[in-house]
Amino acid sequence: MSKNALFVFNGDPMCFIHVLLNGLDMHSKGDEVKVILEGASVKLVPELIKPENILNGLWKKVLEANLVDGVCKACAQKLGTLDDAVSQGLKLLDDMSGHVSMSEYQKKGFVIITF
Repeated sequence: MSKNALFVFNGDPMCFIHVLLNGLDMHSKGDEVKVILEGASVKLVPELIKPENILNGLWKKVLEANLVDGVCKACAQKLGTLDDAVSQGLKLLDDMSGHVSMSEYQKKGFVIITF
């Protein structure tokens, strides 16, 4: 079993779908998976919960599997999605000057994968 931290910086839905698919695939094979939304990806937060959004079904599965570790607080604040993250119950991550520290995941044995 491996431990994978999927850091998503890209806000393109066609990139994000691969994060969701790979996260679910790794999880189904027994891996520990943490999805972390950083950078432009935080702009997707309010869109992902819309039933008409093509990613909504996968997003729900990832949430139900408890794979989302959180959202970068500084990026969400800067890009106007902080309230959306809070209303969805997503954890705000800010342990590195308001952003997410990759080294904290490395210390816990996670392999960092960026998108």
